Amino acid sequence: MAVKIRLTRIGRHKDPFYRIVAADSRYARDGRYIEQIGYFDPQNGVENATIDEELALKWLNLGAQPSDTVKAVFKAKGLNAKHAGVEPAKKPAAKKAKKEDK
Repeated sequence: MAVKIRLTRIGRHKDPFYRIVAADSRYARDGRYIEQIGYFDPQNGVENATIDEELALKWLNLGAQPSDTVKAVFKAKGLNAKHAGVEPAKKPAAKKAKKEDK
């Protein structure tokens, strides 16, 4: 069974709202799913998505493949770095130009 972490659309016409779910890749987009991991409102941006980090890391460790949009949400939340076993690094300070000695 190939498990995907993807979005399931709920919400009204022209007012989308999505659940982030772990589902068998053979299931329909809005069909049944194995487990709900969180939700995402595109009007609020990816930074405001709500994700259960324990469940997300569990499914990633089990080999579930996230969709492109879910990868972007995970990246904004810092889950990609946690999954890789590395904490997110801080942005480096501006580099000063090196002077070349002749």
